[in-house]
Amino acid sequence: MLNMLKASCSLRKGVEKIMLISATRAEWYLLRNLCHEIQNDKDLSLQIIATGAHLSPEFGLTYKEIEKEFKITKKIPILLANDDKISLCKSMSLAFSAFSDAFEDLNPDTVVILGDRYEMLSMASVCLLMHIPLVHLCGGELTLGAIDDSIRHSTSKMAHLHFVSHEIYKKRVLQLGEEEKRVFNIGSLASTIIKNMNFLSKKDLEKALEMKLDKELYLITYHPLTLNVKNTQKEIKTLLKKLDALKNASLIFTKENADENGLLINEILQNYCQKNSHKAKLFDNLGSQKYLSLMKIAKAMIGNSSSGISESPFFKTPCINIGDRQKGRLRTQNIIDCEINDLDQAFEKLESKEFKQNLKNFKNPYDNDKNPNKIIKTCLKNVNLDTILHKNFIDL
Repeated sequence: MLNMLKASCSLRKGVEKIMLISATRAEWYLLRNLCHEIQNDKDLSLQIIATGAHLSPEFGLTYKEIEKEFKITKKIPILLANDDKISLCKSMSLAFSAFSDAFEDLNPDTVVILGDRYEMLSMASVCLLMHIPLVHLCGGELTLGAIDDSIRHSTSKMAHLHFVSHEIYKKRVLQLGEEEKRVFNIGSLASTIIKNMNFLSKKDLEKALEMKLDKELYLITYHPLTLNVKNTQKEIKTLLKKLDALKNASLIFTKENADENGLLINEILQNYCQKNSHKAKLFDNLGSQKYLSLMKIAKAMIGNSSSGISESPFFKTPCINIGDRQKGRLRTQNIIDCEINDLDQAFEKLESKEFKQNLKNFKNPYDNDKNPNKIIKTCLKNVNLDTILHKNFIDL
């Protein structure tokens, strides 16, 4: 694989300044090992920009997790106090202005962004106008229930190199007209993280979380549907009513991202956990070790998070996926898709003999033996910056 990459990328000698941008805890979890790979290469210079939810007290000031291991090159606040449509638009405007100045000041050779967050659409646009080569991770995926889907494909069209997690996603990027020599299937970024994780025991988790974990543990993340935000309050209360009826259960909630109506969900969850502190707790940021350790021992994941779709299969942990937010992503047999009003049926399936039998045997398409971070670094290190900006559109 690495030889193929070297053949497709013309060798460029000298140190390259590679900038990675992160706005949320979820992005950082996947970018962290790539940062180590780049930082440990004597020929490369790493620049890290923290922005968005990382810098917000409401979302746990998660930039502090980055600073435990790396020096943050620049912190760029862009979030406003509200999370309605106009505030998100203004945040993107702030990002466009602030990142224009940052890119001019830091002069990166390449910029690396991940996924489909609205913040990244601003970064990609600035790169396009400033003629800075853009590297896009995790393109080609689908989330038909969220505006993220359009953002992800738009970002892919502005990017110059693509690193995707599955052959199906590679085909989608090619369908967008991208050249095959620029698109690399490197497998799941989470795969090496999970395989090398030092998991915490239940006893250690209880100490770290400062709560007693009951016989059955549920890990819950519920994001607002960005294409249908009107029913957010009703839906989260319907979910909590069902969770409240579970017996001998501990409920671990993670806060929402900086999406429209995310603050509303966080407030509802905070109130619920305060009233039910004997069995429920809400966390700003669990960190990858605690989060994955909880996923490993959970009775089920519940909500509509992408990690439920792409990471729970590594542990064969059941995932009750609610609604359309993750519609279009590659599915495995541990996923139970349901609507918010069909939770009773979903929990019945969770307990069925047939479902439990299927958990034992399914193949995880996200599992692979590749070293994605080394592949990305090697290609970036050897890319020819003199020609990378010149793209062709490939008709199918």
